Amino acid sequence: MTRITARRRHPLARYAVLLFALALLGVGYAAFSPKSQSADAAIASGKVDDVKAGEELFKSHCLTCHGPEARGTADGPTLVGVGAAAVDFQMSSGRMPATTVGAQVPRKPLPAWVTQEKIDQIAAYVQSLGGGPTVPSKDQVDPAKGDPAKGGELFRANCISCHNWAGAGGALTQGKYAPNLNSSSPAQIYEAMITGPQAMPVFNDSTITPQQKRDMIAYIVSVRGQTDPGGFGLGRIGPVTEGLVAWIVGIGGLVLAAIWITAKRRQAND
Repeated sequence: MTRITARRRHPLARYAVLLFALALLGVGYAAFSPKSQSADAAIASGKVDDVKAGEELFKSHCLTCHGPEARGTADGPTLVGVGAAAVDFQMSSGRMPATTVGAQVPRKPLPAWVTQEKIDQIAAYVQSLGGGPTVPSKDQVDPAKGDPAKGGELFRANCISCHNWAGAGGALTQGKYAPNLNSSSPAQIYEAMITGPQAMPVFNDSTITPQQKRDMIAYIVSVRGQTDPGGFGLGRIGPVTEGLVAWIVGIGGLVLAAIWITAKRRQAND
C-alpha cells in the first residue's frame, strides 16, 4: 500500500493520468460517434460509390479553381465543410461551374455534362471531405405541406428587404444583387437558406425551423400564381419601376397635354 501511495506521488504520475484520460476519451469518441464521413456522404447521395465517382468528376471539372482535395485557391474558395446542399444549389442552378469572375455568379443554363446524377456524385464527394448541410428530402421542401400565410409573415420579416415582397429580387451593394426567386425550385430555396450562398446569410434550424422554411417556400410558390388586379405588374420590382412609370407616363403625359392645350389656344387666337 505504501509503495502504491509513493508511486501516486511521483512527479510523472499526473502526466500518466492525463494521458490515460485522453486515450480513454479517444476510444469513447470513436465508439459512440457517428459513422465515418464516407457514410455521411452516402446518406447525402444515396450511394457509397458516388463518393469515388464524384472525386473523379471533381478532378476533371472543379480542381482548377477549388484546388486539390477542394481546399481552395486564389480563384475559388475551399469546399471543405460546405456540405452537399451547397454543391446541389450551386450546380443545379447553373452557377457552378463558373464561367466568369465577378461580384456575383449569375444563374445560367446547365452545361451539357451536368446531370442530376453527376451533381449528386460531386455533392457526395464534397460531403465526405468535412460534412456540412445535406441535401433536403422531398418532404422537407414540399410546398403543399407548408402554410403560405405563415410563410408570408416570415418572408416579409427576413427576406423582403433584399428579395422584394414577391421574390423578384433587388440590387445590393458593390455590384451584388438578390436574385429573382421565380426560377428557383423549392429544393434550391431551402438549400440557399441553410448554406447562405454569396451575399445571403445562413438561416440555420435554430433561427428558422424546417417547418418555417417549408412555410416560406409555400408562400414563394403561391405568389408566382397570383395575378396583378391593379393592371401591369411592372416586374413586381416595387417603387423603383412604379416611380419611373409615374415620371415618364404620368408627368410626361401632363406635359404633352399642356403643350397640346396651349397649341389649341394659339390656333383659336389666330
